[in-house]
Amino acid sequence: MCGGLALLTTVSASSQSSAPQQKRITPRTEQVTVTAYRAPLGELESPASTRTLTGQALRSSAAVTLDDQMRQVPGVELFRRSSSLVANPTSQGISLRGLGSTSASRTLVTEDDVPLNDPVGGWIHWQEQPELSIRGMEVVRGGASDLYGSSAIGGVLSILPVRPTATGGELRSSYGGQGTYDESLLLHTRRGAWGLLGAGGLLGTDGYIQEAPWQRGPVDQASNVHSQNALVLAEHDRGPLRVFLRGTGFDEARHNGTPYQMNQTRLFRYASGADWQGPRNGALTLRLYGSDERYRQTFSNLSNLPLFGNSACSYRCGETPTKLTRTADNELGASAHWSQPLAPALLLVAGADAHDVRVWDLEQLFTGSKLLTNLGDHQRDSAAWAEIMATPGPWTLIASGRMDWFQNYDGHQVMWTSTGWKPVAAQPTQRDERLFDPRLGISRRLGAHWALSASGFRAFRAPTPSELYRSTQVGDKLTKANANLLSERATGWEAGLATQRRWGSVRGSYFLTQVNRPITAYTVNPTSSPILLQRENLGQIESKGVSLDFELLPQPWIALDGGYQYAHAVVSRGSQDPGKWIPEVARNMATLNVRLQQSRLGLLTLQSRLSGRQYDDDTNTYLLHGYFRLDAFASHQLGSRVELFASGENLLNRDIEDSKTPTTTLGMPRVARVGFRVRVGRP
Repeated sequence: MCGGLALLTTVSASSQSSAPQQKRITPRTEQVTVTAYRAPLGELESPASTRTLTGQALRSSAAVTLDDQMRQVPGVELFRRSSSLVANPTSQGISLRGLGSTSASRTLVTEDDVPLNDPVGGWIHWQEQPELSIRGMEVVRGGASDLYGSSAIGGVLSILPVRPTATGGELRSSYGGQGTYDESLLLHTRRGAWGLLGAGGLLGTDGYIQEAPWQRGPVDQASNVHSQNALVLAEHDRGPLRVFLRGTGFDEARHNGTPYQMNQTRLFRYASGADWQGPRNGALTLRLYGSDERYRQTFSNLSNLPLFGNSACSYRCGETPTKLTRTADNELGASAHWSQPLAPALLLVAGADAHDVRVWDLEQLFTGSKLLTNLGDHQRDSAAWAEIMATPGPWTLIASGRMDWFQNYDGHQVMWTSTGWKPVAAQPTQRDERLFDPRLGISRRLGAHWALSASGFRAFRAPTPSELYRSTQVGDKLTKANANLLSERATGWEAGLATQRRWGSVRGSYFLTQVNRPITAYTVNPTSSPILLQRENLGQIESKGVSLDFELLPQPWIALDGGYQYAHAVVSRGSQDPGKWIPEVARNMATLNVRLQQSRLGLLTLQSRLSGRQYDDDTNTYLLHGYFRLDAFASHQLGSRVELFASGENLLNRDIEDSKTPTTTLGMPRVARVGFRVRVGRP
């Protein structure tokens, strides 16, 4: 298998087109992934548990947002069950391996080696990327801080971008219930070594009232979002060297369920880089990137007092504004890594990276002392890492390690007084942490169709500026910041058995991850309004269980994929009661997707998701019942360029509980959409 480099060349050449026209479902050849170990590995060679979603799988999903499309993979869940169409941004951290999240994600999201987690809060902007610019997703489960640094405790989710390989274009448009619209455009051209790509989209919904009907009051309004995104890519690719320049823009406005609770995000990213195929099969990757963000959010308290003298109202009658925050940040980063075969079955990969974030947060309190405060903070993570991979015969052996130097410094906070800006008594804490994260992996092929694998790792996640200094509120929960937080430290391992056949693949794994000093939203006062929580490093949490993934092709016209995850995710040590469930993590989760395709009739996709019960809080007081959800997508081709499609979400119109703190909010009711897709030129 140092044939990995040859495999990488094959994959790169064959995967640049975006969603080619399919006459029927075709069997998969052995999947090759480069995300898990920054080196190409066949599915049976990889010690890590990986899953790939193609562009066709994403766009034949009934869901309109990327986070809901990713829920085709069992165990992929946001902090809460709600879709990013209606969820507060601070609840959009992604969870893998049953580890849960707070406002921040314990999973790292990247695109072309550039991290996409929000620099301030660690959550994900799921509508940031134009959907037609994505040719696939790779999900790597298990800690990967040895190569990717902070936030990769649960795993890495990698967005695979479309590249310009020819001249063509694509338009996709849909509209449906709740005023939901999704408009996407992709244009690309290539002239010799030069390629240019532009993409953009509009996505939004008028939404729905999340509060359960039996608990609504006059103050409740529809939660919704309206967003715009755009991307421009220019590249020069000739011989052994490719250089590129990419810029993206994103703007969204959200209403979070009441007249005063809303937020707006404006985010610009830019990236440049080079990929060079060197002598003796060596390869060099360079990335320089940055972002500029402006975030605005308003907070309020709800009241049961009669509204405007309406004595008939006794519940959720009024609202009092409490705080306005304006947050700005600048992000800069750079990374480089070099891979070099040292022998026919020995590969060395080494790299270094740096990530720098500066945050400014202006907060105006409208109650009590009516304070106006201004905060500045600076975070930097510098790291170097190395990995060696040996593939003697049927064995794959991998060892890697990374040293991170995380700094939180230059913090300052001032408040406005009658004589001007004055420093507050307690200034932000300066912090300096050095962390080493190793990983070992082994895989053994058993004949042509079977493989055993095992791996062990250490990983970490640094506290975000939001967790350190910004209080956040989602619904009736107010979470206070904590300037003394330390990095989370995780230790874990997994072992698996996989088989690859002509009719598909199956992989099963046992996993265990323990997170020491996890950053937890700890309930301080469950009876206050809003409920008061405090961020703390508390003891240890543990998630252990089994996962099963399958992709099957029993006939050329039918494909099945999905899986199952059992996660025993509990507090294992600390001031919280040991044995309490980790909030927002279900013990049992399963998915089954059925795709039926016939060239004359078209494509029909049925997607089902089953999730067991879970708790909405750390005290395990508020139980969220399990649910089953069924979605469907159907399309029909008119000639070679036009496609008509229709989709339906939550076809059974089930009441799915999203939260219960203490009032119940419900997931999206049944919604249908219709649309069309037009393609011109070559893909």
